[in-house]
Amino acid sequence: MNKDQIKGEIKEVAGKVQQKAGQVIGSTDQQLKGLAKQDEGMAQKSVGDVKEVIKETVKDVKKDIAS
Repeated sequence: MNKDQIKGEIKEVAGKVQQKAGQVIGSTDQQLKGLAKQDEGMAQKSVGDVKEVIKETVKDVKKDIAS
């Protein structure tokens, strides 16, 4: 797991909490901010996922070249 995956997960969870809090207090603004934060977290997590795939691919290519 890399830092983008971790930070993305944290943002996503924080967004869910913010959205639910907005529902509880009846604030549409907070609900929308929470949804936006969830989307931001998912995007950052996806960037981290891509980085991991690239890292593994490079490792495999280096291994193949060394063989």
